[in-house]
Amino acid sequence: MSFPRNSGSLRDRRRAPYRGLAPVRPAGLRPRGLPTAGPAGLRAAVGSGPSWRPRSLPRRILAGCAPLRQLDWFLLAAVLGLGLIGTLLVWSATQPALQQAGADPRAYLKKQLLNIGLGLIMMLVVSTLDYRQLRLYAPVVYGLSCVGLLVVLTPLGSVVNGAHSWISLPGGFQVEPSEYAKLAIVLIAAMILGELRQGEERPRLRAVAAAVASSAVPFMLVVLQPDLGVTVLMVILLAGMIALSGIRLRWLAALAVAGGIAAVAAVNLHLLKSYQVSRLTSFLNPSADPRGTGYSAAQSKIAIGSGGLLGHGLFHGPLTAGNFVPEQHTDFVFSVAGEELGFAGAIAIIALLAIVFLRALRISAQADDQFGMLVAAGIAIWFAVQSFVNIGMTIGITPVTGLPLPFVSYGGSAMFADMIAIGVLQAVHRHPSVFS
Repeated sequence: MSFPRNSGSLRDRRRAPYRGLAPVRPAGLRPRGLPTAGPAGLRAAVGSGPSWRPRSLPRRILAGCAPLRQLDWFLLAAVLGLGLIGTLLVWSATQPALQQAGADPRAYLKKQLLNIGLGLIMMLVVSTLDYRQLRLYAPVVYGLSCVGLLVVLTPLGSVVNGAHSWISLPGGFQVEPSEYAKLAIVLIAAMILGELRQGEERPRLRAVAAAVASSAVPFMLVVLQPDLGVTVLMVILLAGMIALSGIRLRWLAALAVAGGIAAVAAVNLHLLKSYQVSRLTSFLNPSADPRGTGYSAAQSKIAIGSGGLLGHGLFHGPLTAGNFVPEQHTDFVFSVAGEELGFAGAIAIIALLAIVFLRALRISAQADDQFGMLVAAGIAIWFAVQSFVNIGMTIGITPVTGLPLPFVSYGGSAMFADMIAIGVLQAVHRHPSVFS
């Protein structure tokens, strides 16, 4: 059996029957705007106008922005509303002290606007990703957050309010890695708990153990700082994601018992720092040390109570102007809202936070798979618990911690982490369930 020496001639013979004919395309698959095959179709296209020509520059720009048109605009509007209110409150809380010091009274205003602007850019970049790619990035985010938490414990870390929570950078900038550790726990736990085999409806006990073990590394690093508020948030965040993953109730009960034993052991073994114990004591007995550890909470309640229904007006709060509430532009920014905007302003902030939480739950319910559901649900738990703890400590129903109010409190690391989390929610929202 012999083969032709010139393989090109064989290809020519195979193509010979189709010479001079237009390629056949099934009906409905012809590219939009191109003329049909044959001279008649070309004449019809030329006579009908430039519909087959390349799209104009504005149309190409709009086509490139197609992912942005699929964003959850209610969620974005709520976030922007919180950022606007928070910027005004931060400006009002810092202006009097800066004026007395002879500094720029708009310094914190400019910094907060810069934080929001950079955070929005990060949010838009993350929201354009396919959220399934986040499964690949989860180990990277987890590793970087653990490295940051380790660096905090070195001489590069700085102490703020008794905790090694910050990394000092040139130019006076600081980074708080524990804010990004929250997102790392959400992604890594969702990646592990979302890996279901064919026919499985819930994760195996091995997957639950792996999620707990992986979260234990950043958890222990935060405990060593120590940061009680972030520690409690991480525990609740992981427990909520495990519960929503669909594990058996007896496993969930066993984890709850183990967590309770660990909490009791931490108290009995004196693992808490003295200032943390004092904060818990002041929460249980507010009159024990009203001028010491209980001072911030007491002044915060006075400021909120003095606001009444409509408040004293922005920039007109007497307690805010006198700087009676410590950290009133960060942890206790809600006290500024209560005094200057009154009950109406406080309710507006709570309503916007509720919109963020409910939209996150809606995105979780419409997610395409277990991973997307757990990611969105974890972020919803994150914002809900952190908002409750922050507002609760300003009105005296939760102990004083260092958790900021999402999108409202001043701070670059917190704002960036929150905006990235919103970008993750938007990425999951852009891929609704095919079964809905």
